[in-house]
Amino acid sequence: MPSKSNDKIKFFDDRRDIIVPGNMQETLTFCVEHFIAIGNKAIAARGKFTVALSGGSTPKAIFQLLASPAYREKLDWNKTFVFWSDERCVPPTDSESNYHMAMEAGFSSLPIPKEQIFRMPADSPDLSAAAKSYEELILKHVPAGSFDLVMLGMGEDGHTASLFPKTHGLHADDGLVIPNYVPQKNTWRMSFTFDCINNSHNIAIYVIGKSKVTMLKHVLTAPFDPDTLPIQNIGTRSHKALWIADADAAQGLNLK
Repeated sequence: MPSKSNDKIKFFDDRRDIIVPGNMQETLTFCVEHFIAIGNKAIAARGKFTVALSGGSTPKAIFQLLASPAYREKLDWNKTFVFWSDERCVPPTDSESNYHMAMEAGFSSLPIPKEQIFRMPADSPDLSAAAKSYEELILKHVPAGSFDLVMLGMGEDGHTASLFPKTHGLHADDGLVIPNYVPQKNTWRMSFTFDCINNSHNIAIYVIGKSKVTMLKHVLTAPFDPDTLPIQNIGTRSHKALWIADADAAQGLNLK
């Protein structure tokens, strides 16, 4: 990751670290440089970079910056393998699709071989079969099923990926990808499981903006209750999660 920011990463607990790079733009710049640094390190070590993208406004801004002239030449996209950590049950042309957002935000302009871009087929009529097929793709292309980077956001209810509070997907104990019914939204989603996410070499959770102040403080300081706050279950002792927050989002935290 960017060496000049190493000293800003703070230990939070044995499963989580946190960094507050600065304002929104400074934080987005860190996110992009962090992404590129992980990618280059993975390519040097294993000959490929495997990443699972996320939906949301912050990842969209990261994708736009990655595809900009300032950064697009800093990673070997020919050796990059792109997946998604979750998806809505909509066609890939739908504006609500995480795949569609990422491609429109810049990934379609990057020289990634089409056969190395793996859309999560959540619009399939058989979600269980589609989830199993996606899992097989992961195991085929991602060494040991361990991504180099999984990108995540945090919902206002404490969900991450499509692991929503009090849904069955929180207790999936077998497999990497699942269909998950979300009664709060009266819809199905497809999502990585906790096991899949927590097996990754790097996990980045992006939290930007004043609207995230209350929930960020809550999920980091409240008693462990992942049924209610699923994002609390992200990160392990061997695969820590890095929370990346801007100054606005982090203002409720007492970080020294």
